[in-house]
Amino acid sequence: MDWIVAPDSDGRALRDVFPSMLAAMGVESFTDTIGIPPCRNALVLLVDGLGHELLRAHEADAPFLSSLQHSPPLTAGFPTTTVTSIASLATGRCAGEHGLVGYTFAEPGGGLLHPLSWTVRDSPDGDRVSLMERWPPEQVQPHTTVLERAAAAGVDVRVAVPRHFEGTGLTEASLRGAKFRGVRELGDLAAELLDAAESPGPSLCYGYHAGVDLLGHVHGPGSIQWRMQLRQIDAFVQMVAERLPPGVVLSVVADHGMVDLDPAQMIDADSDPALQEGVRLLGGEVRVRQVYARPGARDDVLAAWQDAVGESGSVITGEQAIDEGYFGPVTDAVRPRIGDVLAVLRTTGVIRSVAEPGESKLRGHHGSLTSAEQLIPVLIAAGG
Repeated sequence: MDWIVAPDSDGRALRDVFPSMLAAMGVESFTDTIGIPPCRNALVLLVDGLGHELLRAHEADAPFLSSLQHSPPLTAGFPTTTVTSIASLATGRCAGEHGLVGYTFAEPGGGLLHPLSWTVRDSPDGDRVSLMERWPPEQVQPHTTVLERAAAAGVDVRVAVPRHFEGTGLTEASLRGAKFRGVRELGDLAAELLDAAESPGPSLCYGYHAGVDLLGHVHGPGSIQWRMQLRQIDAFVQMVAERLPPGVVLSVVADHGMVDLDPAQMIDADSDPALQEGVRLLGGEVRVRQVYARPGARDDVLAAWQDAVGESGSVITGEQAIDEGYFGPVTDAVRPRIGDVLAVLRTTGVIRSVAEPGESKLRGHHGSLTSAEQLIPVLIAAGG
């Protein structure tokens, strides 16, 4: 389908950012496939939700970001969601290898893991319980991270992320190997980035900002609230970039883009019996649903979902998605986490008004394979 932008394999994906930065620093065993200027220290700032097309459409609100060296956009990977993207960035692998295959996905106990909280519901209407002991992050994502490899090579590796991320399942699964630097506000984040920049080196620091994504979800990308937040992050990046010492490179990237959808125009899986028949679990998120069928029911589930989604998206089997490379190489351990049926949406979304009341009311969404969600910027500022 011509609207689908599948993850690439030519070295210009989010998973290639850390290896490219480390190669630019001269660290052995890493390759620069993106084109990073040579440097002694490197900073990577991930602006959650700042898609390539959104930035291009709102250059007036981000004059500094828009003035930075532009390379062709990267691809985020699949699904285009924060959990998967951060794991891809930090491990240098696709979802089919690192195993964090979506916003929610099947876990061995028969429930849906919510990786942002590393919890599962103890019953359909029950409380969330932690899986940190029963399905620990190191088991879910067992591969050595790029950060661990860099630290072993003598790089001073740091992550400057919100303080409440410390010790979480996602942090332990993805960001192992780095010194944790918890931040509260943008001032903290700026100070941590600049402290790493001024290190004798070699030093790699990863920073994260969530505000653009949050306001995009709540008010919609392009809303006045979203635009004012974009202006703040533009000024923030300029402040940091103007203070970079010689020999330091800052790369600004994103984990996905975002689309604006009317909640009233969504398909509601919780109010349509046809979308519940034969379904054991319904994971993923509004823009890409992973449907886990009961034994023997996959083909009926596929037909029902294809009929409901129609021209609004693509509904395929999990095997087809794997064969077409959506998840990259898929290991035997990861295959059971991928849905039997995938609904990849183009013009609408599939909400769950009962099970996910908060998410169902949001304006901004991501997860699918449109260019608005898949393409992400890579913007370079160099000190000196």
